[in-house]
Amino acid sequence: MQEELDSLVYDCNKKEDEVRNLKASLKDINEDRVRMERTINIQQSQIEKYKTLSEEANKKCDGFQQQLTAVEKELDNRKKLQKQASSSQSAIEVRLNRALEDVEKYKLELNKIKQNNKDLANEEYKKIEELKTENRKLEKQKGELMTGFKKQLKLIDILKRQKMHIEAAKMLSFTEEEFMKALEWGNK
Repeated sequence: MQEELDSLVYDCNKKEDEVRNLKASLKDINEDRVRMERTINIQQSQIEKYKTLSEEANKKCDGFQQQLTAVEKELDNRKKLQKQASSSQSAIEVRLNRALEDVEKYKLELNKIKQNNKDLANEEYKKIEELKTENRKLEKQKGELMTGFKKQLKLIDILKRQKMHIEAAKMLSFTEEEFMKALEWGNK
C-alpha cells in the first residue's frame, strides 16, 4: 500500500508538475495569443490603411491612365503637326536655297556693277584731274592776261598823259608864240 501510495503520490506530483507546466504553457500561449491579437489588430489596421492607400493609388492610376491617354492623343497631334511642319520646312528650305542662289547671283551682279562704278569713278577722277590741270593752266593764262591787260591799261594811261602833256605843250607853244608876237608887237 505504501508503495502504491508512494507511486500515487509520485504520479500525483508528476501530474501537478505537468499541470504547472501546462498552466505555464497556457499562460505563455495566452500571452502569445494576446500579442498575436494585438499584432493581428495592428495588421488589420495596416491592411485597412493599405486598402485605403491602394484605392487612392488605383484612383491615381486611373487619373494617370486618363492623363496618359490625353498625352498620347496630344503626342499623336504633335507628331502630325511635326510632319506638317517638316514638310513645310522642307518646302521653305527649297525656297530658301533658291533665294540663296538668287542672292549669290545678285551679289555677283552687284560686284560687277561696283567694279564698273569703280572703273567709271576712276575715269571720272582722271577726267576731273585733267580738267583741274587744264583749269590751273587756264587760271594761269587768265592771270597772265590780266597782268598784261593791267600793263596795257597802265600804258594807255601813260599814253593819255603823254598825249595830254603833248597837247599842253602845243598849247603852251602856241601861247608862247603868241606871247612872243605880243611882245614883239608891243616893241614895234
